[in-house]
Amino acid sequence: MTRTRFIMLIAAMLCLTLAVSAQQKGKKEFTFKGKIEKMDAKANSLVVNGEKVDGWMSAMTMTYKVDKPDVLKTLKVGDEITAKVYEGDFMTLYDVKVVAPGKK
Repeated sequence: MTRTRFIMLIAAMLCLTLAVSAQQKGKKEFTFKGKIEKMDAKANSLVVNGEKVDGWMSAMTMTYKVDKPDVLKTLKVGDEITAKVYEGDFMTLYDVKVVAPGKK
């Protein structure tokens, strides 16, 4: 029974990953830039003071989910980051990367 549950969990995670990828196809992509003010690994989220992204969102500090939880291991409060964001999706940062100081 445990093995069946494990297989079902893996299948569900795969379906969710594919659904998120498919959801972004055809949507306009924007480059997001900001500074991490807080991190919550349990919630898979960051509080980021983000710059204005023309056509997507005004400059503001907000909590965002990240598309890949493992990226949180490479980040720290104070890091300047870039990420991809998509029209209509104001809650998730995709492909988050740390920007070297002065290279914004």
